[in-house]
Amino acid sequence: MEAFGTFLPLILIFAVFYFLLIRPQQRKVKQHKEMLSNLKRGDKIITSGGIIGTINKVSDNRELILEVSENVEIKIAPGMVADLYSMPEMIKKDLPKQDKNNKSGFSGLFTKKK
Repeated sequence: MEAFGTFLPLILIFAVFYFLLIRPQQRKVKQHKEMLSNLKRGDKIITSGGIIGTINKVSDNRELILEVSENVEIKIAPGMVADLYSMPEMIKKDLPKQDKNNKSGFSGLFTKKK
């Protein structure tokens, strides 16, 4: 019974590490593999090196041909894809359009009143 009591803190530490570190990392790896398998022509991606481009072709030997600028294409390995690049489009839609006459916030504090 004493042997169990000495190993109990070690077992608890391992359980905490499993639920806080190992399990979330396994989930993230699974999501990344799923995202890589669902890549298709026309997807806008960002690479792990920070290059943003549009997929033009997915080759049979799992190379991606990425258009980074007009008439500029590069080949990359699918493992170098960090994420789909769709965030700015969502941000543009969600931002409210502000009136030029509406002086809200700090800029309205420092202007002359009529």
